[in-house]
Amino acid sequence: MSLAAETMIQLDNVTRAFGNTLAVDDVSFHVDAGEVLGFIGPNGAGKTTSMRILSTLDTPTSGEAWVDGFSVVDDPDRVRERMGWMPDGFGTYPNINCEEYLDFFARSYGLRGKNRLRAIKNVMGFTQLNQLSKKPISGLSKGMKQRLCLGRALIHNPKVLILDEPAAGLDPRARIELREMILELANEGKSLLISSHILSELAEVCDRVAIIEKGKLLAIGSVESLLNNESRESAGKGVSQLEVKFVSDPSVVNKWFNSREDIEVVSTTSDSILFNYEACHKKQSELLTELVNSKIEVFEFTEKQTSLEDVFLSVTRGVVQ
Repeated sequence: MSLAAETMIQLDNVTRAFGNTLAVDDVSFHVDAGEVLGFIGPNGAGKTTSMRILSTLDTPTSGEAWVDGFSVVDDPDRVRERMGWMPDGFGTYPNINCEEYLDFFARSYGLRGKNRLRAIKNVMGFTQLNQLSKKPISGLSKGMKQRLCLGRALIHNPKVLILDEPAAGLDPRARIELREMILELANEGKSLLISSHILSELAEVCDRVAIIEKGKLLAIGSVESLLNNESRESAGKGVSQLEVKFVSDPSVVNKWFNSREDIEVVSTTSDSILFNYEACHKKQSELLTELVNSKIEVFEFTEKQTSLEDVFLSVTRGVVQ
């Protein structure tokens, strides 16, 4: 099959069965050059299986998949030349340092002489591992190990990157730095498929998001379109989610809200309450007036903005297999 030049990853009706279980069930999507696609779903949804198929580590039971126009089944060697794979966990070798580790994989990809040395230098610079080049891998922090794994995926300068849970276990600073690296790679024209459970991170770096559950692709689209659809659906039901922050006695506030039949309390803290109420702005204004007249000291009254987490909870059902 001949694919458009800008289409770097494509799955067409891919199914992967393990006995009677369909880990991937007729999944189709694509990723264009320079695009970041977030791949989200519960544990066991089929994300890693799909990524393993694209990475030539598994084969589909039916359907077809391509990377940069080459079949993952018929041309796995060409796919590996063009694709960098970062698994959710990676093996290391004892008694070697970061530079030796990258050197091993550079040689594995056929890089020789100055090209190999240049690739190692560039990758270590990009992942900011220069000062740790001689440090044994066993002494690296989780964040530095993730950088090294990303460096391994980048060593042969692939056009496509497939990253499985790259931010798992990272501290906030490491996640921010990883996010900046992902955006830089996309700006260079690389295509990225990223799975993650940290949905707020994906919302900031992804052009589009695909949601999968029980092997089925449930939704795909730009983050903005998915958020807008969720907002419209909520508005169509005539309900908004509001948050009130207060300085009054929490027991008094909770009693007031729980006494109202037109309010559905979602959650409470010592100084805030999240609840569902009518989407009508006039009604919301009247409710705020009632709150103030009830001597409840309110310092913030806002409509909660729809998040990617809201979309995820709305689309999925928590089904595992």
